[in-house]
Amino acid sequence: MSAQLPLSRRQAIRAAAATGIAALAVPALSACGGSAASDGDGKKLKIGLLVSLSGTYKEVGTDMRDGFQLYLDLNDGKLGGHEIELIIADEGDGPPTALPAANKLIKKDKVDVLTGIVGGGSVNAVLPLINKHKIPLVGSNARPEVKDVERVWHTSYLSDEPGIAIAEYIKKEVDGPVFAIGPDYQGGHDELRGFTDTFAEVDGVLANPDGKTLWTPFPATTNFTPYFAKIAATDAKAVYCFYAGKAAIDFVKQYAQSDIADIPLYAAGFLTEGSTLPAQGKAAKDIYSVLNYAADLDNAANRKFAAAWTAEHDTQPTTYALASYDAALVLDRAIADAAKDGEVNPEAINKAIAALGKIDSPRGPWEFGEKLHAPVQKWYLRQVREDGDALANVVMQELATLGE
Repeated sequence: MSAQLPLSRRQAIRAAAATGIAALAVPALSACGGSAASDGDGKKLKIGLLVSLSGTYKEVGTDMRDGFQLYLDLNDGKLGGHEIELIIADEGDGPPTALPAANKLIKKDKVDVLTGIVGGGSVNAVLPLINKHKIPLVGSNARPEVKDVERVWHTSYLSDEPGIAIAEYIKKEVDGPVFAIGPDYQGGHDELRGFTDTFAEVDGVLANPDGKTLWTPFPATTNFTPYFAKIAATDAKAVYCFYAGKAAIDFVKQYAQSDIADIPLYAAGFLTEGSTLPAQGKAAKDIYSVLNYAADLDNAANRKFAAAWTAEHDTQPTTYALASYDAALVLDRAIADAAKDGEVNPEAINKAIAALGKIDSPRGPWEFGEKLHAPVQKWYLRQVREDGDALANVVMQELATLGE
């Protein structure tokens, strides 16, 4: 009998994706550095991936990195038939670290495309470089308002959309005023503005004494108890918040131990997304959230993606991983289309992205809006519930389709 060779990481992931089996153990492969091989015509494309690999949003950035790498693993390390050199840089907690990292990727490494970026403030800081060097940005996390989107594309969402999607539902479900709270930085401002503006449009009333969101210092706040005391002093019938990463873990654990633990908590989905949920444990049970993705969505693309992700990471996939996976999918199709028309370069890739049309994604089909270059997509209401022996974000219903 001949010896059986072990599966490579890429083969193992493919086997899991093909069969839906999600329990394979596969060896880790460094996500940095890419392949040195060309595709045969001497053209090797450089993709710069800028994500938070340290700081408050380390877990978010890590999922984004791994989501992009997963797509490469499932496609022989190529996008559009071209060998890819994936160069990864640490965004950290925002512009002070994101900008020098982007500078290196664009000026020194001379990447053809930039992707990733966790924070809205980082996006704003990097945009002048994108426009100056004329390369496309295929962002894969939240994005603030951008006036010039000629080279700006996002596979995730606009930062105000979660709040917009859930505001009317909360108004109908909650009999009384709602307290709004979030972190004091660009992303927090955008996220809470989406909720408070839309809530006001549907005649919702904030429980905040001054009628404005209560801001917590970012990233310094780890003790939320004083803020919960302020909420308890109002007539709030529910709370709406946006937190992610370590801040989300602290917020939820302390909320469950506070005087307002019995007040229903609604949130942008990042509060209970990914590694935050097991870290929060039972404190997160029954929290309602809004997001553009959940791991239990039943479609062929999600079954393939979720099986491959779980085979590699032994966890459920997140919206962060999904959006970065979709960024690679977008580039795969765009680079292939650009190659049909001639030389593949940043301008040709950017033009091809604009003509892609529908994307068959694990979240369900979506497409780039003509005006904002962000997804026209569905948003889902989720609730943290027991799923076997663990807690999960279970889809309850569709809330809205947003984008233009």
